[in-house]
Amino acid sequence: MKFIDGISDEATLKELGNRIAQYRLNRNLTQGALAHEAGVSKRTLHRIEHGDSTNVTNTLRILRALDLLGNLETLIPEPASSPIQQVKMQGKKRKRASSPASNQGPKGPWSWGGKE
Repeated sequence: MKFIDGISDEATLKELGNRIAQYRLNRNLTQGALAHEAGVSKRTLHRIEHGDSTNVTNTLRILRALDLLGNLETLIPEPASSPIQQVKMQGKKRKRASSPASNQGPKGPWSWGGKE
């Protein structure tokens, strides 16, 4: 099964668990051995392999133990900013989004209650 937008979260977790289990079996590791190497409990690994929801940190530990953590670069590549944005930022890292600037400035000098 491929990871596509139309599948449910449950189906995605199940497929992710199946793939982790297959990588574990390809390395000829028991659940206990991989869990120990990853620093998680055997029960946690079992839950992940069966598609149950778990802490992301535990999944990262298992991916690291299977030498798969680098594959996250493909999953979530580092975002590239546009050339115009790079010139505006001039080496600064963007930390916030901003709303579009309003072109409506004051129409005249300020006065109390809008009266002159």
